[in-house]
Amino acid sequence: MADFRDPHAALREKVLQTVLEGTGETDPSLRRAVAERVGVPADLAALVDKIHDHAYRVTDADIARVQPKYSDDQLFEIVVSAALGASQQRLIAGLKALEEGDA
Repeated sequence: MADFRDPHAALREKVLQTVLEGTGETDPSLRRAVAERVGVPADLAALVDKIHDHAYRVTDADIARVQPKYSDDQLFEIVVSAALGASQQRLIAGLKALEEGDA
């Protein structure tokens, strides 16, 4: 089996930790839920799902739907958390596929 060690794993983990657990305008539990796509509040579910599945399809209207409840700073944190979570999930899936293909 090939060794697929990621030389950037520690830096990536530090970014995730900082974004998801650091100080911010949103509670870290919300950022973590959005990143992991588990326990996302109903009012954010459609936006978070779209970011995770088809980020390029997010429109101003998608953001406008949640702006009455969330500030611009909060929305920035929510969007970044969702994007980082989606990228992490894709990376893990890719690494798993490499390991399975080498087995």
